[in-house]
Amino acid sequence: MTSMFNKLKQFKDLKTRAKDIQSTLAQESAEGTGGWGKVKVKIDGNQQVLSVTIDPEALNDKTKLEQWIREAMNDGVKKIQQIMARKLKDVGGLDLASEFSDIMKK
Repeated sequence: MTSMFNKLKQFKDLKTRAKDIQSTLAQESAEGTGGWGKVKVKIDGNQQVLSVTIDPEALNDKTKLEQWIREAMNDGVKKIQQIMARKLKDVGGLDLASEFSDIMKK
C-alpha cells in the first residue's frame, strides 16, 4: 500500500513539474517572418499564435501571401522550438520522460 501511495505522490509531483514547465514556456515567444518581413507571426512557447501582422502591400497577391504566411509560421515554429529546447534543458524538463518511465517500472 505504501508503494502505491509513493507512486501517486510521484505522479502528482511530475504533474506539478510539467505544469511549471508549461507555464515557463508560455512566457517565451518568437517571431517568424515571411516575404522579407512583409508577414510576421509571433508564437509563444506553447506554440500558440499570439499575433499576425501583414504588410498591406502583401495583400495584392493572394498566392504570394499564402506562401509568406507559411514561411512565417514555419520560421516562428522553428525559432520557438529552439528556445523551448534550451529552456527545457535549463529547467530539467527533458528528465520528465525518464522519471515517468522509472516510476512505471517500480
